[in-house]
Amino acid sequence: MTEHRLEPTPETTVDVFSRDTAPVLAVEPGDTVVVRSLDAIGHLERQQKPGEVQPLMFEPRRGHCLTGPIEVHGAEPGTVLAVRLLSMRPGDWGWTAAATKDNWLTRRLGLADGPPSRLLWELDAERGVGINDRGHSVALAPFLGVIGLPPAAGGEHSTNPPRAEGGGNIDCRELVAGSTLYLPVTVPGALLHLGDGHAAQGDGEVGGTAIECPMTTEVVLDVITEPAAPGIHAVTPAGRITFGFHPDLNEAMAEALDAMLVWMQALLALDGDDAKATALAVASAAGDLRITQVANDTWGVHAVLPHGAIG
Repeated sequence: MTEHRLEPTPETTVDVFSRDTAPVLAVEPGDTVVVRSLDAIGHLERQQKPGEVQPLMFEPRRGHCLTGPIEVHGAEPGTVLAVRLLSMRPGDWGWTAAATKDNWLTRRLGLADGPPSRLLWELDAERGVGINDRGHSVALAPFLGVIGLPPAAGGEHSTNPPRAEGGGNIDCRELVAGSTLYLPVTVPGALLHLGDGHAAQGDGEVGGTAIECPMTTEVVLDVITEPAAPGIHAVTPAGRITFGFHPDLNEAMAEALDAMLVWMQALLALDGDDAKATALAVASAAGDLRITQVANDTWGVHAVLPHGAIG
C-alpha cells in the first residue's frame, strides 16, 4: 500500500465542513496517510507567552483549522470509513484557555465576569509530559479532537458541534494511538478532515479547551461494508466505544447506550425476546457511560465496554 503525506498549507486546510470542497488528496483503501495539522485556531507561529496574538491560517476564523479533505476511493454512502490511528505526536507547545465565554456553565461557576485563565504549555513528546507556565505538569495522551466527514447536505457547516452524521468534533480522549474509529460515510469519497490536536484532555473538556497543539498523525484508511455496530463507534485500547451527540444529555446518553446494546447482543450471541434487556443488564454490570465533552453546544456521551470486562 502507498504512504502519503499532507502538510498544512493554505491549499490543504479548511475551517468549515462542506461536501463541495475539492479533495486535496485521493487515496486507495489500505493506504497510509501522515497528516500534519496546526492547532485548532490555526497558529502559524507559536505563542511565546500565554494568550499572545500570533498570525493565523484563517483571518477571520470560522472554525477549527483542519487538514483535508482526503478522498478515499470506494467510500460511498452506505459504507463505513475505518480510520486506524497508528501514531499521534504533538508539537512542542500548546495552550489552554478557560472561562473565556459567558455561557450557562461559566455563569453557574461564577466565572462569567472574568478574568479568564490562559496557560502556555511546553510539550515533551519523548517523555510524554507537558509543563505549563505556572509550573504544573500533566501526562500527555495525544489524540485528535476532530476526525470527521462533511454532512450530506450542501453548503458550509460549522466544525464546532459533533454530529451523528459524519462525526467531526468528537473530542473523545479514548481515541489515542492504537484506536480505530468507524464513521458511516456521508458523501462520495468520504472527504475526511483531521485536526484539533489535543496533547491531553480530561473527560468532559470542562474548561472548553484541552491542551490545544499542532499534531502529526499517521492513519490507515479503509472502507468496510459490514460494521460491527450502528452509527459512529470505535475499538480503542480501553475497549469498544459507541457515541451519542445531542443538545439534551439524556438523549445523547440513550443514543450511545442503544448502539452499545446492539453491539453487545452480537458479541454475546444473545437472541430471543429478552436479548436487548439482557444486554442492558450485562452493560449495567460491566460497562461505563462517560461524558465525552460539554464544550461544543452539543452534549457528547460515550459508552465503553472495556476489553475483558465480560468472560
